[in-house]
Amino acid sequence: MDDFIAARSQMALSLGFHIIYACIGMVMPFFMAVSHYKWLKTRNEVYKHITKAWSKGVAIFFATGAVSGTMLSFELGLLWPKFMEHAGPIFGMPFSLEGTAFFIEAIALGFFLYGWEKLDKWFHWFTGVVVGVSGLASGILVVAANAWMNSPAGFDYVDGQYTNIDPIKAMFNDAWFTQALHMCLAAFTATGFAVAGVHALMLLKKQHNDFHYKSFKIAATFATICALLQPISGDFSAKDVAKRQPAKLAAMEALYETEKPAPLLIGGIVDEENKTVSKYIEIPGALSFLAHGDFKAEVKGLDQIPEDEHPPVAITHYAFQIMVGLGTLMLMISLLYFFILWRKKTILTSKWLLKLFVFAIPLGYIALEAGWVVTEVGRQPWIINGVMRTIDAVTPMPGIAWSFYLFSAIYFSLSLIVIFLLYRQIKMVPVLYKSSNIDQQWNK
Repeated sequence: MDDFIAARSQMALSLGFHIIYACIGMVMPFFMAVSHYKWLKTRNEVYKHITKAWSKGVAIFFATGAVSGTMLSFELGLLWPKFMEHAGPIFGMPFSLEGTAFFIEAIALGFFLYGWEKLDKWFHWFTGVVVGVSGLASGILVVAANAWMNSPAGFDYVDGQYTNIDPIKAMFNDAWFTQALHMCLAAFTATGFAVAGVHALMLLKKQHNDFHYKSFKIAATFATICALLQPISGDFSAKDVAKRQPAKLAAMEALYETEKPAPLLIGGIVDEENKTVSKYIEIPGALSFLAHGDFKAEVKGLDQIPEDEHPPVAITHYAFQIMVGLGTLMLMISLLYFFILWRKKTILTSKWLLKLFVFAIPLGYIALEAGWVVTEVGRQPWIINGVMRTIDAVTPMPGIAWSFYLFSAIYFSLSLIVIFLLYRQIKMVPVLYKSSNIDQQWNK
């Protein structure tokens, strides 16, 4: 395996696994905090059991996220020394603050896990909230660093030298807010649908109905609200990309020729050799509106960008289509969910809707991974957009392919361990007090 390809593959693999661990770890504490709050307000024992069950899941993903995140930090220095040599002093602040947030999260999680019956009940609940807030802050800070790679700021680049460094300006670059918003909503949507889907499956199996019904409602509420908000953040992101990374937008839509107005393509097979797209559905003027808020605006195509700066169009386009397609599907499920609640006041008799949530368990994470492919592959050939090329940042060292195989084995082993632990947690759900009203609905 070529060293450059091996380095990129290892980074892609590491990020692909870590993003799932990190998203679950920063979202689940909020589910846990809601169920804990309901326990404190209602004294319904079911909510206490839910909180304790979810807190164990939070602990599992905190540990795995810490392991995978630590490996990533080593990989940045090992695989991309030229990048870190120049970029480290500029965008190191969000990584330093992320480390602080991580330690706060670790301390708060320790208080929460071991504070039952030992701490004041509301302080105990507050420590759980701190776990969620600090975890969310960690995610936002990491995304801020990634946004800097897409929208470099906080320095002057003159004659190959990085001068006048301003870490604050680098951290709060022009892309950080749109990326952080889109990423946070995606994390809540993906994790919400996954957790709700697992509890929906248990409801369909008629196991511990009250426990899983209450768990389902908390997770589904987060998932569906965020899924409804996601298109708004997507619109913000599209306009930002059109302004700062026109090559990425052109690759996302496989727009080889500059058009005014520009159509939005749904689907399509990309022929990169002949620079054509076939078998697609076209919405006239929609891309112009998505990019510039004007149905008649001009959208820059790849014909106005030097060919050696073109991203891989096919991969970027297909990943974007997957992300948008699955996001739209989850949006439709969310609308159905709220319609059922409005019409019937309960989801228990709508088994077909529960089956939809079971089907949706992996959809959010597939969309999440596709979105990161769009973000990273769509920026190529740059590691720092317009400043440093990816090929100039890699380590010219032999044997890097073996590192890729080793790290692959570690991540797959870690994932198998996580799956086993989560499966065991689900099987250990205690027999709880069941709501006779709910059971009667199921028996009809």
